[in-house]
Amino acid sequence: MTHLLYPTLLFAHLLLFVLWLGADVGVYLLGQHFRKRERYTLDQRLALLRLLVEVDMVPRTAWALMVPISLSLVTVGRYWIVPGWGLALAWMVGAIWIALVWDAHAHDQTPRAARDRRIESVLRYALAIFYLGLGLVSLWRGAPLAPHWLATKALMFGVIFAAAIMIDVRFRPVGPQLLKLIREGSSDATEVPLLRTMNRTRIWVWIVYLMLLATAWLGVVKPF
Repeated sequence: MTHLLYPTLLFAHLLLFVLWLGADVGVYLLGQHFRKRERYTLDQRLALLRLLVEVDMVPRTAWALMVPISLSLVTVGRYWIVPGWGLALAWMVGAIWIALVWDAHAHDQTPRAARDRRIESVLRYALAIFYLGLGLVSLWRGAPLAPHWLATKALMFGVIFAAAIMIDVRFRPVGPQLLKLIREGSSDATEVPLLRTMNRTRIWVWIVYLMLLATAWLGVVKPF
């Protein structure tokens, strides 16, 4: 049965990519429709926003699982033999990350959710540093990831973490702005600042999409 492990992990890796990018495009489209105040009533737009939050749980979960799956894949594929404790740590981090994401979702707008998101933020900063460092060191020294395409892929995964962190940073004003919109209703005074904040996140969203496509291309083509 061991000969089935690598293709099974590869399948899981590809499935997570499809779920991540596909659902993220859905989130993006729902966000685009939320912006159209001339087309939808405020209640309809808020319903779209609630649906966006639900759909967004798919890429968030896929992202967390991508960490242990990717490290398990490179180990089974013998690209880099991660020690047993390292794999155990990766799976533990993935499990903790998913638990934080879903617990924050279940208790949204509470101190518990705020605590969960602070812990999740620390995890993402640490993983950004890990993958950026892994990619850069491997490109420079040829180890621990010897193939340049794989080292570049690790580096790009680190860039995805960094871009996602920037999305959260840019999106922080949205909560108070959205509450103001709900409380005071739709007007230029409530809509324009919210739209401006959403626009500032777009470049980082597109960076995530481009990096996801680029990492997928590298994994399939292996050009160098």
